[in-house]
Amino acid sequence: MYYRIIRNDLLRNKLISITTMLFITAATALVSLVAILTINLIGSIDSLTKQAQVPDFLQMHNGDIDKEQIQSFATEHENVKDNQVLDFLNITGAKIQLGDNSLIDNVQDNGFSTQSPNFDYLLDLDGQPIQPAEGELYVPIGYMKEGVARIGDEAKIAGKEFQIAGFLRDAQMNSPLASSKRFLVHEKDYQELVPEGSLEYLIEFQLEDPSKTNEFETSYAEAGLESNGPTLTSGLFKIINGLSDGIMIAIILLVGFLIVIIAFMCIRFTLLTKIEEDYREIGTMKAIGLRLSDIKKIYLAKYTLLALAGCFIGLLLSFIFSGPLLENIRLYMGESDYAGWSIFLAVFGSGLVFLIVIAYIHFLLRRFRKISSASAIRTGSPEEKIAHKNYFFLSNNRLLSANVFLGIKDVLARKKLYVTMLIVLLLSCFIMIIPWNTYQTVSSPTFTKYVGFGDMDIMVSMYQSDESVDNEQQVINYLNESETIEQSVQITSKSFKAKKEDGSEEKIIIELGDHSAFPIEYTDGNAPEQSNEIALSSMNASEFEKQVGDTIEIITDNGSENFVVSGIYSNILNGGKTAKAIFSDESAPTMWLSYYIQLNDTNQIAAATKEMSEALPFAKVTDADNHKQQVFGATMDSIKTAANVALIVALFITGLVSLLFMKLLIAKDRPAIAMLKAIGFTNQDLSMQYATRGIFILIIGVAGGSILANTLGESIAGMAMASFGIEALTFVSHPFIYLGFPILMLLVTLLATKLGTNQAGNIAIAENIKE
Repeated sequence: MYYRIIRNDLLRNKLISITTMLFITAATALVSLVAILTINLIGSIDSLTKQAQVPDFLQMHNGDIDKEQIQSFATEHENVKDNQVLDFLNITGAKIQLGDNSLIDNVQDNGFSTQSPNFDYLLDLDGQPIQPAEGELYVPIGYMKEGVARIGDEAKIAGKEFQIAGFLRDAQMNSPLASSKRFLVHEKDYQELVPEGSLEYLIEFQLEDPSKTNEFETSYAEAGLESNGPTLTSGLFKIINGLSDGIMIAIILLVGFLIVIIAFMCIRFTLLTKIEEDYREIGTMKAIGLRLSDIKKIYLAKYTLLALAGCFIGLLLSFIFSGPLLENIRLYMGESDYAGWSIFLAVFGSGLVFLIVIAYIHFLLRRFRKISSASAIRTGSPEEKIAHKNYFFLSNNRLLSANVFLGIKDVLARKKLYVTMLIVLLLSCFIMIIPWNTYQTVSSPTFTKYVGFGDMDIMVSMYQSDESVDNEQQVINYLNESETIEQSVQITSKSFKAKKEDGSEEKIIIELGDHSAFPIEYTDGNAPEQSNEIALSSMNASEFEKQVGDTIEIITDNGSENFVVSGIYSNILNGGKTAKAIFSDESAPTMWLSYYIQLNDTNQIAAATKEMSEALPFAKVTDADNHKQQVFGATMDSIKTAANVALIVALFITGLVSLLFMKLLIAKDRPAIAMLKAIGFTNQDLSMQYATRGIFILIIGVAGGSILANTLGESIAGMAMASFGIEALTFVSHPFIYLGFPILMLLVTLLATKLGTNQAGNIAIAENIKE
């Protein structure tokens, strides 16, 4: 009996049944997809970390080094399991030629290394440590992804010829967000390259208890060991490796959550509409003695079948779409150790969606108890509460056409009926705007203000070397003589010691110079204006437990001095731990020099960058847009992919829900439609009335969705970015988002309304008025 009833109902209500199943499918697919991507991302990062044996603590150092003192410290410290000092030979991009491609415009610090003896291995694509032969060069995998290098290509490094033998995974420097990249060569080739570059050191430690990394960092600082460079930890390596794909997964999670809400709203609407259609039959079944549980089973069985089909199809789709989305993760980090768990959690997620759907339907079916047999048989439909406004009459209307007026009047009179469509359209608008606003913000020129440096045209950077003084003077002379430069400022990054609340000392990198020339965005406070003021990055503010107005003790050439925290800003570069001040200090070791440059004519950025690179071969010259593209390109691509998916999904939902809603509305309004036709309204008039209803709801939904996206949505995006060191994010939007997207939704809604109201012309007047 159940089979026959369900089959007949499905055949009679194909659109409603298919739409309900599609929403369950979409919700299940996204929930399962997030589970698969998240677990595989975590598993791949953990797998890469284990295979490469990443150091728990890394101190980069530029300058003289006492390896015996470091070894003595490691031997005496009880938490050190292993330690090593690796060489990192910086060679300027102008000296690196990979096939036909020069790295002269590359913003990365490209360095050359030999394979590590103890840990921190450079891996091949099978996850094994690489042992290069003489003349072989292994290239960072990012250059393969960008199409810069291919296996078998000839490479020239400072005039020495190599053959590209393969690509390497580097658990420390894989991500474009890592400012350095390591190439791998044979020991003999490395020694021949040493005179062509500047040497930097990677001081690495593996700890017995990695959870005590902060305590170890304090001990390292108190020991007065080499620290002229960024300090990094294994936790930060994991964050940097997972950032791009993590943002994409976060956007999919947000879209999935909203679609789950939409799915439940649509299930509620279709089920309640179906109950209204079957009102008389339900009353009859109750009158002839059928138990309430038996009547519920008829409806529950149908939705159980739809939920099973939807969850199964959604699960299959999640497996299909996870493949392309996992390609980038597998390329950069290899296969996940938790692949089996991802399948289990995907199945668990789809099962959970199924159970929630069934529980929700069971909850909605409780209203059967309120149906009176006598009333249902007599009236054939539940009494609908309609708000009657004494001032809202057609005869009083002077502004709108009759059809537009009647359409708006119906929405206002039956607000409860239209609230489902309103919320769905509002959420669809929200789904479209959030990812695109996030993409526009990250890709905008002003985004650099959130990562530690202002809106400039060109940046010239130099690390310390034996020729630093002469090189610095050469740069200054060039900047003073150039007629294309409007303004420039020198920023010197130096390493200091700062005292924490418990009295321990910790290294802090302070950027000294004029910070008003190229201002950045401060989450709180402002740039330092007095010599006793300092601005902290958000990570340093958290590390030292400081807020604006607090003081922090810094050890300078004048001894221990207190500085007032004037501002807090976001920064994800150089480990995210930086500070800005304007005082002078000649004793602190200089880590690097940066020159921020603004040109007279921004159209000449490319030409000026090339000219500076040739005139200053010892420095790294990059234009700001190119720098941002190379560093954040992968992240922007991931966000754009998720934004495109969100746009398509939102338009599909808008069209499907509008079509479903109009179909159900026509079925519900058959008597009213027959009455309108009887008094002279044409089919075109009726179409105009229903189109007005859809457009009126759409306008409210788009307005509400836009407001919600720029308030709650901005907060959600800000919280996601804050986990990576970017705080107080303010959306940078594009006019097309608030003009083009509503137009797209309008076109989809009009098309759906047209298709959904086609049957209104077939309603027989006599038959339906008689009802």
